[in-house]
Amino acid sequence: MGGTVARRREQVLDAAVEVLGAEGARRLTYQAVDRAAGVPPGTTSNYFRTRAALIDGIAEHLLALEHSDRAATTEPAPGGPGELAAALAAFARHAAGPGRARTAARFALVLESSSRPELRAPLGRGRQALLERSTEWVRRLGSGAPERHGRILVDHLEGVVMRQLTFPDGTFDPLEEMCALVGGLLGGVPAGTRTD
Repeated sequence: MGGTVARRREQVLDAAVEVLGAEGARRLTYQAVDRAAGVPPGTTSNYFRTRAALIDGIAEHLLALEHSDRAATTEPAPGGPGELAAALAAFARHAAGPGRARTAARFALVLESSSRPELRAPLGRGRQALLERSTEWVRRLGSGAPERHGRILVDHLEGVVMRQLTFPDGTFDPLEEMCALVGGLLGGVPAGTRTD
């Protein structure tokens, strides 16, 4: 019984992420989530008694999904600046493409956190994990200022993805600009370098 309840709660949260990411915070209602999850009316409100509780649940669920994604990733760290630029570009393409709803939901929660500071903790943990990975990668590649360079890469990555979500470009491919940025920070990546 407990497993069924946990699975149903996760089903509701998956649907809530989709609704928030596809339709925005104003359309995030119990009814919309119930419909998206394919569950009986009232199911979402049974798990989350207030809208604030639902938003808190989404934030924690996104953090758990990101942690699960990182744990499932067995790819080695980039072996050089070109591989790093390619990995960042691939991440951006995924975040703005197949992972669009989840990415948009995260950005919606970031905006929500301006009036609900308690959301900053789970959102911050997810960002911190990305910063730690980025910092470790540039450290391995010889960065003289890995924390600074890692932060610059993450800030740029988030900006590129936000731009694509806001102003979609059918030819979106951030590889060239990632090469230029990584090359400027670490050297060794001529603009336009392709690794595929």
